[in-house]
Amino acid sequence: MSGTTVNPATVVAVLLADGWHRVVPGSFWVGALSFEAGAGPGTPGFRFEQAETGSPYRPATLAGPLRSIIAVRQVRSATRYPGELSRLDRQASDPRPSQAAA
Repeated sequence: MSGTTVNPATVVAVLLADGWHRVVPGSFWVGALSFEAGAGPGTPGFRFEQAETGSPYRPATLAGPLRSIIAVRQVRSATRYPGELSRLDRQASDPRPSQAAA
């Protein structure tokens, strides 16, 4: 298996079994996951704040075992283009056909 390095600071979305979850830039973290204080070292895990625009509980924090991550989406710098995700979301939800010539 070849080595692939993921920089947590550049993760903008995480694919879990229930679908893609947008990540608040800079909130993705990997480390020992433990559900009790003082329970000792936990299993390898992750945690991030979910960037859900429609949720009344923003931002929700998701955490779980690292093995439950199917894929991550990264950008070169999560803080380089702060409005890029919302601009792309607007374009993806636009029902009008593309202006590009066929």
